[in-house]
Amino acid sequence: MPPLVAPLAVLGVGAAASLYLVNTDPHQEGQWLPRCPFNWLTGLLCPVCGGTRMVYDLLHGDLAAAFHDNAVLLVLGVPAALTLYGRWLLAAARGRREPPQVGNRGALMVLSVASVWMVARNLM
Repeated sequence: MPPLVAPLAVLGVGAAASLYLVNTDPHQEGQWLPRCPFNWLTGLLCPVCGGTRMVYDLLHGDLAAAFHDNAVLLVLGVPAALTLYGRWLLAAARGRREPPQVGNRGALMVLSVASVWMVARNLM
């Protein structure tokens, strides 16, 4: 299988999900969208709670509402994900099969920011 297949497949799935989400308002009750299992079990917000609403708002050009839904995910998570995806796509275009790795320091940084964000947003 050519190296570009995996990143392009991820792009296709993301595009399909975006097409569904652009017409499905997660702010309204009764939509066919999964509820956060962590929130369902504990009643607390996890670090990515509000992510679906954030993406919906971004797809509709409402940056302020997206920021309100999940500020840290918007400001840090989206650029980090786009950077990692871009590196993966570039590596695949150059013939490499493995996606770029985050590494131990990067994983620790993500875990630290997510933990602080989860505690802070549940205290507010």
